[in-house]
Amino acid sequence: MKDKRILYVSSEVVPYLPETEISSMSFEAPRMVNKQGGQIRIFMPRYGNINERRHQLHEVIRLSGINLVINDLDMPLIIKVASIPKERIQVYFIDNEEYFKRKATLTDEDGVLFPDNDERSIFFAKGVIETVKKLNWAPDIIHVHGWLASLLPLYLKEYYKDEPLFANSKIVTSLYNQSFEQTLNKEMINKIKFDNISEESIKVLEEPSYNNIMKVAVDFSDALIIGSKDIPKDLEDYLENCEKPVLEYKYPEEFAEAYTEFYNTKVLG
Repeated sequence: MKDKRILYVSSEVVPYLPETEISSMSFEAPRMVNKQGGQIRIFMPRYGNINERRHQLHEVIRLSGINLVINDLDMPLIIKVASIPKERIQVYFIDNEEYFKRKATLTDEDGVLFPDNDERSIFFAKGVIETVKKLNWAPDIIHVHGWLASLLPLYLKEYYKDEPLFANSKIVTSLYNQSFEQTLNKEMINKIKFDNISEESIKVLEEPSYNNIMKVAVDFSDALIIGSKDIPKDLEDYLENCEKPVLEYKYPEEFAEAYTEFYNTKVLG
C-alpha cells in the first residue's frame, strides 16, 4: 500500500470510544496501511462523550467555519483533530453543537435512537467530504465503517459526483452486525431528496431501517467487506446479488494480509 492514500470514515474509532468490532477495525486497518507506507486520514464524529482534554482534541480553525445545509437549515461545521498516541496517526472529528454536543453516541440512556440520527448522518457525510476538499487530499480508497457513516457513498456518487478531487476514488464499505431495531426518522428520505438526490436511488429509505440504509451504501460502493462473522440474512442475500467484489469475514489475526490483497487486486486493480 506504499504511497496509496486511504481515507477511513467511521462512526467510531478506538481509543476515543469503547472497543467494538467497528471501533477496533477502524483503528487496526489504518494502522496496517500506515505501517506499509500508505498515507491515511481518519474521520469520525465528535460525540459529546469523547473527553477532549484527555485525548487532546483541538479545533482546526482553517478547516472550520463553513455551513452545511441540512434540510434547508444552515449548520456550522467545526473540525477538530487529535493524534493517536504512539501511532503517528491523525484523527479528524466532525463536530456541530446541535448534533454532537450531547454526552452520548447514537442512543439515549434508555437505548432509544436519537430522533435526529438521520440528520447527523447526512451532516457527517457532507462534513467529511467538504473537509477533505479543503485539505485538497485526493484519496485512492475511501473505506466506510458503521451505519452513521454509511450515507457517504451515496453523497459522494450523487451529490458530489462532479467533484474532480474524487474522480478516481474507490469506495469500500464494511458491513457489520452492529445494527438497530427501530427505524430512523421517516422523513429521512425527504431530507436526502432536498439535496437533489433522485428518489429512485433511495426509494428503499421510505423505510429507514438498518438493513435498508446499508443497502444504499452497497449500491453506491465499489467493493464490500463483511466485517462481522454474522450479518443480517437480508444483507447477505443482497451482497450475493450485487455483482461487486466482496471480501468474506476475516478474523482479526488474519485480516491484514486479506485487506491488503483486496485493496490492491479487487478495489484498485
